[in-house]
Amino acid sequence: MTLFRTLLLALLSLTPATVLAQEAFDPLEPRSAEGLTLDEFQWVARPIIVFADTPADPRFIEQMELLANRPDALLERDVVILFDTAPDARSDIRLALRPRGFSIVVLGKDGTVGLRRPAVRDVREIIRAIDNFQLRQEELRRGG
Repeated sequence: MTLFRTLLLALLSLTPATVLAQEAFDPLEPRSAEGLTLDEFQWVARPIIVFADTPADPRFIEQMELLANRPDALLERDVVILFDTAPDARSDIRLALRPRGFSIVVLGKDGTVGLRRPAVRDVREIIRAIDNFQLRQEELRRGG
């Protein structure tokens, strides 16, 4: 067995199964934050998390529609879309980010908060923010 293959197998054994299973779902299909943790996405994707106190919040509905209208721009930036509209469920992601009411939070691949806003944002503003993240700048320099 080559050294490369041995190292690759060692790295894969350390990778959470949930990250490996991400290939099985559409990254831009919004997923509930319930049962997920931010660690599952670190170094793999840039989560956009949309919080609201209810799925009937007009801001939540508008934000989700805006995100659905520009999938290509988000996909090429390794975005996953998560939502949490159940404050009483106290998901791990809600506890970690502590939103109040409606909020949109964009994380970098390193897990840091790159954008946090209490109002609806269009995809153009979100991708501009992502393109200013340090890791995204490095990806662009490397041609990735």
